[in-house]
Amino acid sequence: MGVILFQVRLPRVLMGFLVGCTLAAVGATLQALLRNPLADPYVLGISSGAALGITLATLLAGSSLLVQTPVAPVWGFAGGLIALVVIYRMAQSHGRLPVHGLLLAGVVLNAVLTAFMMFITSIMDPVRSAGLIAWLMGSVTVREWVGLLGIAAYVAIGTAWLWSHAPVLNLLTQGEETARSLGIDVEQAKKRLYVVTALLVGAVVSVSGMIGFVGMVVPHIVRMAFGADHRLLLPAAALVGGIFLVISDTVARTILAPSEIPVGVVTALAGGPVFLYFLLAQKSRMV
Repeated sequence: MGVILFQVRLPRVLMGFLVGCTLAAVGATLQALLRNPLADPYVLGISSGAALGITLATLLAGSSLLVQTPVAPVWGFAGGLIALVVIYRMAQSHGRLPVHGLLLAGVVLNAVLTAFMMFITSIMDPVRSAGLIAWLMGSVTVREWVGLLGIAAYVAIGTAWLWSHAPVLNLLTQGEETARSLGIDVEQAKKRLYVVTALLVGAVVSVSGMIGFVGMVVPHIVRMAFGADHRLLLPAAALVGGIFLVISDTVARTILAPSEIPVGVVTALAGGPVFLYFLLAQKSRMV
């Protein structure tokens, strides 16, 4: 019993908490950067970019073991950052980022990147392909404590850095001109924040695959409860996001026991309707 608890259950709970914390904190940061309440690493295609980077690494390495190494987040970071830049360029119009343009760009990029990933899995041998597809659908299973500690280091440093920039995020939500008038180097701040968010997404995608809607739904709920001050919003969203993903993973593991469904399916079923509600509410305010 003790072996099951400390070698299987506890690492999985901790990994789920770390991944949920990161996705929620990144979602809150992107919503401030893009001044868009529907921004989310999954919806915008950043998670897909990170997943494609790791999928390519797996193909080139000739072994899915690369996904378990400390190098994997670097590939995920590169893919996520490229996807973020592409999204920004596709959606930007006359210096603005319209909500529906951003979402449309995210949907298109998601479709293209997913097609590339499906092509890569189709040319792999069946065993490796099945394992990669299962990983892409979302999982917080941990094989060893070393991998958990490595991701914990990425997450702790990255989220602490984001929290230290909470005052900058508060100013950016008021508009770039306001931030500049108060002495903020807006372009440099945005570049640094984009790089760190891409690094964090790459780190968690390397171990959990693509888990959607946590970064969009959780910051919304926390913002309604605690307000928009990122000094409180970021740590609160991280805490709630971690708890939410642990609960989602428990549901995924037990609802059809002894079978297990991917945790990404649970978060999509829970977050998808909420996303549609927010999208319709945003559209009604624009009419």
